[in-house]
Amino acid sequence: MWKHWGFLLMLFLFLGCSAGNTVSKEEEKKIITEISAARAKAFNEGNAEGIAEHFTNDAWLMAPEKSALRGKDAVKSYYQSIFDEYDTKLESHYDEVELSGDIAYGRGFARVTLFPKKGGDSIVSTAKYLNILQKQADGSWKTTHDIWNGNE
Repeated sequence: MWKHWGFLLMLFLFLGCSAGNTVSKEEEKKIITEISAARAKAFNEGNAEGIAEHFTNDAWLMAPEKSALRGKDAVKSYYQSIFDEYDTKLESHYDEVELSGDIAYGRGFARVTLFPKKGGDSIVSTAKYLNILQKQADGSWKTTHDIWNGNE
């Protein structure tokens, strides 16, 4: 009889410990939203590396009127080319975040203002965008696909 109680106690302890490691769907959505905010902060600081760190090594970046770019290094180069010419201001937010297992997406709105470093008029554009993210082996979320279309 004690043998069964010991098994039940071990099962209870195992399940109790495992349950503490799970993150709720709402907490995952909050983490994904925080990643978007960190990317926006890096954009506003002109920090291409700070943006690229949130992408997988084989991520796709699909900017308007550009060929699709692949890889974290390509993402970094794309943003660095902007920061070399402009001071930047980005206001963005997700209107929707959904996830299913280890895949998630964020759909949002962005307003970008570019201030030419050599002087001249600023450029303002608005866009709708979609980020696809994948949960990594270490539990972090990284962007696998980033696409946006201008509203102008």
